[in-house]
Amino acid sequence: MIWKVYLSGEIHSDWRQQLIDGAKADDLPITFTSAVTDHEASDAAGDLLGAEENSFWRDHKSSKVNAIRTKTHLENCDIAIIRFGEKFKQWNAAFDAGYCAAKGKPYITLHDEEIVHALKEVDAAAMAWAKTTDQVIQILKYVTRT
Repeated sequence: MIWKVYLSGEIHSDWRQQLIDGAKADDLPITFTSAVTDHEASDAAGDLLGAEENSFWRDHKSSKVNAIRTKTHLENCDIAIIRFGEKFKQWNAAFDAGYCAAKGKPYITLHDEEIVHALKEVDAAAMAWAKTTDQVIQILKYVTRT
């Protein structure tokens, strides 16, 4: 079986690449997918539907266009890794975690100890909370090996 792993959340560090490289180094049977990680491109996803004077409507249209990708990948993944960083509050990551929880989709949260309290409900529904990408790789290694 080739596992489909969706990478959600923070876009301001190289955690995605660390997981991809770690899985490749261990020859894990995994295909990774992700949201659009180019912040400007994500913000402009709805612009192809026409310019908006009001930023609310620009964000609204862009979020719907982005949701086509996000929802499709979340529904089709075997597990999601949801990263919460320190720089920004990742409301989209929290939404993805809630979506996974509601759908019964397994997910692992990845974040520092400093935000445990803020994420207590998100972590409670997760199958695991990891502090490092290496811990995530170890979990993926365990669950993908037969």
